[in-house]
Amino acid sequence: MAMQRQILKRTADGARAKLSFYGCASFSTVPSSKAAAAVTPPQLPPFDYQPKPYNGPLADEIFEKRKKFLGPSLFYHFQKPLNIVEGKMQYLFDESGKRYLDAFAGIVTVSCGHCHPDILNAVFEQSKLLQHTTTIYLHHAIAEYAEALASKMPGNLKVVYFVNSGSEANELAMMMARLHTGNLSMISLRNAYHGGSANTIGLTALRTWKYPIPEGEIHHVMNPDPYRGIFGSDGAAYARDVQEHIDYGTSGNVAGFIAETVQGVGGAVELAPGYLKHVYDIVHKAGGVCIADEVQSGFGRMGSHYWGFETQGVIPDIVTMAKGIGNGLPLGAVVTTPEIASALTQRIQFNTFGGNPVCSAAGLAVLKVLDKEKRQVHCANVGAHLLGRLRSLQQRYDLIGDVRGRGLMIGVEFVTDRKEKTPAKAETNVLFEKMRELGVLVGKGGMHANIFRIKPPMCFSKDDADFLADALDHALTKL
Repeated sequence: MAMQRQILKRTADGARAKLSFYGCASFSTVPSSKAAAAVTPPQLPPFDYQPKPYNGPLADEIFEKRKKFLGPSLFYHFQKPLNIVEGKMQYLFDESGKRYLDAFAGIVTVSCGHCHPDILNAVFEQSKLLQHTTTIYLHHAIAEYAEALASKMPGNLKVVYFVNSGSEANELAMMMARLHTGNLSMISLRNAYHGGSANTIGLTALRTWKYPIPEGEIHHVMNPDPYRGIFGSDGAAYARDVQEHIDYGTSGNVAGFIAETVQGVGGAVELAPGYLKHVYDIVHKAGGVCIADEVQSGFGRMGSHYWGFETQGVIPDIVTMAKGIGNGLPLGAVVTTPEIASALTQRIQFNTFGGNPVCSAAGLAVLKVLDKEKRQVHCANVGAHLLGRLRSLQQRYDLIGDVRGRGLMIGVEFVTDRKEKTPAKAETNVLFEKMRELGVLVGKGGMHANIFRIKPPMCFSKDDADFLADALDHALTKL
């Protein structure tokens, strides 16, 4: 692989003289020996695992059943949808046994790795004893897991509620904020995604995900986007917009403010430095509470910190989490202070599956695996390596407008004009398909779906990072 990367680099460097319409290197005038090297696709890193033979229904049959029996609002990736039948750590296998590098982790959900043996063992052992009771009975798994999760939280964030998804977690957090403060107005960021349920769809601020239904007292403030925002990386300037919304759009009092530290669906947008510190002060003065949505950015994925909000130097009043918390099992959580939690005691608050013994056992196993395998440090090291490779490509291809993120939460934004930052939607679609052909599965994000979301399982290696970068390099030369 190292030799192959050197060959590809030398070939690309020698061919830089001619640019295509989109700023991509064209190899039509390269000497034939170098041209041959340039068109050689990169190869997946070796992986000592053989998938089981698949004898089930094939993609076309499954797709027909899906169209007939599942909701028509479901969407799928790629012109010809993949039938994924097996997964192992950072790799997935389709019906033919073809291996893919999973750089999207089931939409940032598989944290430890597909079918990680420690997680599987925890699930199997608990399932053999007891699959389900509710919290009307005692069970050690939920108590032990809550204690372990609370130990990962700073400050007085010590009370845990278990739910089944990120949408449920954000629903509960919003209800907590309103009950605790006695106010209704909620503030979220433009370009945010906080769920698709009846209430969280109001917090979400991307029209592609919103239905025309009543959304209640919700205000969407300016997105502190260092790449596209009008104030660049000036967090304090964006925070002034929050104060203006409170002054002009509310009674002066608000229930709460919610933000992802790195916007996921919005395209891996990291908030401008210092933004949350300013905003948290503003919201607290207006009587509100501050909610950190860690559904995608938590559990060490950021590399530099365990929680995304720590990168901004703040401690929220409520933290929501899901996805990577269960490595693929339906699990979510809300963690808050005893004071805020007391607001829910005025009525019954109950979730049938929240804290299910199997999910609790899996969640606890996830925490142990991430610690044992030192995944936070791993994300920092591999993420820095991958960001370096991607920024090197950015220097060579004008189509890459921005490379951003930290750890293994990375975004690559494609534009047809770097000065105007015009979204390269069509070109992104072509690259998306080409990456699949080469064996790499990434996500897409942003209003115009012109951003690659690279958020793999946290066992993703430097060899995987090099293969992904080489594949993107190869795909760009073919655009």
